[in-house]
Amino acid sequence: MSTPQKSTDQQLRERARAVIPGGMYGHQVAPGAAYPQFMRGGRGARVWDVDGHEYVDLMCSYGPVVLGHRHPAVEAAVAVQNEQGDCQNGPSPVMVDLAELMVGTVRHADWAIFAKNGTDATTMCCTIARAQTGRSKILVAKGAYHGAAPWCTPRPAGVTEADHENLIRYTYNDLDSVRAAAAEAGDDLAGILVSPFKHDAGFDSELVDHGFARGLRQLCDRKQAALILDDVRCGFRLHLGSSWEPVGVDPDLSAWSKAIANGRALAAVLGNDRFRDGAKNVFVTGSFWFAAVPMAAAIATVKALKEENAIEVMDRMGTQLRDGIVDQANSWDLAVNYTGPPAMPYLTFVGDTSYELGSVFAAQALRGGAYLHPRHNWFVSAAMTGADLALVLEATDQAFAAVRKHLGQ
Repeated sequence: MSTPQKSTDQQLRERARAVIPGGMYGHQVAPGAAYPQFMRGGRGARVWDVDGHEYVDLMCSYGPVVLGHRHPAVEAAVAVQNEQGDCQNGPSPVMVDLAELMVGTVRHADWAIFAKNGTDATTMCCTIARAQTGRSKILVAKGAYHGAAPWCTPRPAGVTEADHENLIRYTYNDLDSVRAAAAEAGDDLAGILVSPFKHDAGFDSELVDHGFARGLRQLCDRKQAALILDDVRCGFRLHLGSSWEPVGVDPDLSAWSKAIANGRALAAVLGNDRFRDGAKNVFVTGSFWFAAVPMAAAIATVKALKEENAIEVMDRMGTQLRDGIVDQANSWDLAVNYTGPPAMPYLTFVGDTSYELGSVFAAQALRGGAYLHPRHNWFVSAAMTGADLALVLEATDQAFAAVRKHLGQ
């Protein structure tokens, strides 16, 4: 009997295990056995794995793809800039163009600095806050993810106690816990780092309480500390400006990446004039931080977000997705929590602390052509059409049926 031929994905996994520690690392590790590890490409709201299977993409590369894969205006801007130059001895004029665009788009921003990924941006925000205030302590929420550097990584391997010694934890949406943390910091409080909403992986999302956000702003003003908004995941998905503009709260510093260049490697720190000197005095750089092609992509992305009313589209499609999934769960008599804003939802099954039911659900949805994640919030792109949504809801209905069968009822 002949041995079944291995899929392209299986072959790549075997090759990867020989030359990449663990075969894959970070958040790109496939979230379950049913998932492909390697992807071939995407267009619009659809992606294909290396074996040719097609999915509606509800992860959007874990956030960066906001307009849809290979958006025509972004790709055209990339092609033009690539012909002129990318990584050069000095930045292209597009760096100034992009900085002006970001400052003109985000209410609290008086200046911009660019980098490559979200960890760069959150680290720079903390560094600038310390440089400006001359203090050391940063308050961070328990369980929050702010990047993969030693000071903020969620994994303990290779990290020392000294890496975290200037962090003090508080509970999200609990202003009393923030006040207690600030009291512990005393006169050494440099800043408070906060996400637009609580989106810790593996836990139900929690939207920000407006009073909590205002309380942070007041506390930072009173202590002359920096209010730092980590908008890496949410930026340009919830609002065409910082994610707390609708809340009426402006941070001093904000960290951006993911969606600002529709999948190109770019990050930004935005800040107000109070922290301009701190930003000027720190030394931050990288060989590829000044590359022009991602900046050209970002300019095209921000313009398209405005011209195509992309925020409204994502909110509308996300609301229809939520309503459909909640109705399905009710029809299958399955208790779920569907949390987070419509464009960045997260589904869990009540009492499913081991993610057993979530994994059954996600694996079946994948087989039905909907690529979503069992333990991470999803992302709706502005490219999602009615046909895409219909396919997703057909897949999720099959997924709920699989969960009901798994429960033996």
